[in-house]
Amino acid sequence: MLNLTPLEKEELISRSRSRKSRAEDVRRAKLILLLDAGESYTAVEKKLECFASYISKWRKRFEAERLQGLYPRYRGPSISVLTPQLEAKILSRTRKKPTDGTTHWSSRRLAIVLGINHMLVARAWNRAGLKPHQIKRYMASNDPDFESKAADIIGLYINPPQHAAIFCVDEKTAIQALDRLDPVLPLSPGRAERHGFEYYRHGTLSLFAALKTGTGEVIGKTAKRHTSAEFVAFLSQIVATERKHKEIHIIADNLSAHKTKAVEAFLYEHPNVTLHYTPTYSSWLNQVEIWFSKLERQVIARGIFTSVTDLARKLIRYIRNYNESAKPIKWRYENVEGRIAPANY
Repeated sequence: MLNLTPLEKEELISRSRSRKSRAEDVRRAKLILLLDAGESYTAVEKKLECFASYISKWRKRFEAERLQGLYPRYRGPSISVLTPQLEAKILSRTRKKPTDGTTHWSSRRLAIVLGINHMLVARAWNRAGLKPHQIKRYMASNDPDFESKAADIIGLYINPPQHAAIFCVDEKTAIQALDRLDPVLPLSPGRAERHGFEYYRHGTLSLFAALKTGTGEVIGKTAKRHTSAEFVAFLSQIVATERKHKEIHIIADNLSAHKTKAVEAFLYEHPNVTLHYTPTYSSWLNQVEIWFSKLERQVIARGIFTSVTDLARKLIRYIRNYNESAKPIKWRYENVEGRIAPANY
């Protein structure tokens, strides 16, 4: 006897008489009803054409979980073919945010939700070029004169004035002179170079840099602070590298130190120098930013500097060696929509 409740008995009788349910569901319902009626295993085996192990298995599951235990654990073979319908379902779900509090899907977590193998998700993502784990940031310029300023600078790159020198100028500020407290372990076969986690900060300095677009050479100057006075001094250094009265165009960003009265006075005293300002949030228009990224990767990121003086010396040494084989940057603007027409000089 299984001591069925009235509701359980009613449900089992309904299942045993159903013509729409699966045959195995009907068979298990009849099995429990026969056992509850006091039938022996031998009698149940004859009536349902089954074995004693089958009866014992489903009796134990029913006693442990009642009606919920009568459902089979095996749900059939898993999906192994990426059909167009399944691929569309995967891509549609991928574009929706997860509901478990995470910010994006992984192939395994999405596969669990969809009840499929995670490799099917990976294949669908690969075919569609989806990479949910990656993110790219952007900054849109809010400059009302973006088109005219951008066209002015693009014109200097692709259609420069004859017999003129063009420089891209900017500052890399607050470069830290970091010294490792533990010795650096050099790289060896199968092992990357290792740096100790702890460091000592000796101080910071700023680097003024001017990239000459025609040759790719860089003029550099270190300073404790990036003030307007230091910027004017650097402009004087740039002018001194060219012959007297030569036309010079300098591309710079909108930093307040670049627009002071001291800068205006310098430009008044040097009528051959023209300062071109990039639109706001448009550092990609300044070629010197490309050179700064090289400097960061090749000198600063893994550098060890025992003092600010040591940092300044290594920066200038890098610039000197860089200029020995400098080449112009192959900068290209693909004006697909014709939104910005380069200025003509």
